[in-house]
Amino acid sequence: METLHTEMDINVQTGKRSLQSLGEKVIGSGVVTWIIFLLIWEFTSSFYPDTFFPGPLQTLVGGFEVIQKGTLFEYIKISSYRVFVGWFIGFLLAVPVGILIGRIRLLRGLVEPFVNFFRFVPAISFLTLFLMWFGVGEESKIILIAYSTWFIVLINTMSGMEHISATKIDAARSLGAGEGQILYSIILPSEIPYIFTGARLGLGSAFTSIVTAEMLAAKSGVGYMIYTSRLYFRIDWIFIGIVTLGLMGYLSDRLIRALGVRFLKRFGVTSTN
Repeated sequence: METLHTEMDINVQTGKRSLQSLGEKVIGSGVVTWIIFLLIWEFTSSFYPDTFFPGPLQTLVGGFEVIQKGTLFEYIKISSYRVFVGWFIGFLLAVPVGILIGRIRLLRGLVEPFVNFFRFVPAISFLTLFLMWFGVGEESKIILIAYSTWFIVLINTMSGMEHISATKIDAARSLGAGEGQILYSIILPSEIPYIFTGARLGLGSAFTSIVTAEMLAAKSGVGYMIYTSRLYFRIDWIFIGIVTLGLMGYLSDRLIRALGVRFLKRFGVTSTN
């Protein structure tokens, strides 16, 4: 009898743990959060007309309209091109500069005040200058995104250089390692987690910059769609643009994180980076 009760207790405890684990997985997936958000959105929209604050269903209908016209996917393609080209250029330029500044103390002392000053100046402040210098075409927008990405990746790369053990470098030198060997065997492996984090943060900054640039100086793109929807009093199209940008940024970040975990795990890059 005692054995039977013990087995029942074990089964109950196992069932509780399974339910708890299932609950944690469901909550961790974000499904519950989005359901709560949609319910709050629907409840709030019931107090306003659809032309002022449309609910999820009305927004979905408006989204189908934009999709049927072919506008949404075209604008997504245009904005994605601008974001990723600018982000990639900014990233490629920032990493070697950050390592160089971090390695040379004199250069860091000269450049750091400049970096600390301009990193507080929003990239969009330079939009007018870039339009005057590079025109109203794609170049000005891509350069703006590259600039906003460059500072974030640069600062993270410089920060990573501060955490590299000087003892390791001295030990490598004492064993006869040259600067090239030190770079590839010590500096870069130690820098990769910081560079990876900077790349993800820079991507977020790139999306912020492209929205503002497209609102003020473009005739296409998701930001342009959001801005011009006000002319037609289509709040639902504005909501669709906001949701689209959120999904674009979220999926891009997930892709970069998955690639980082897949190929850079041995350098300390994990899903939590």
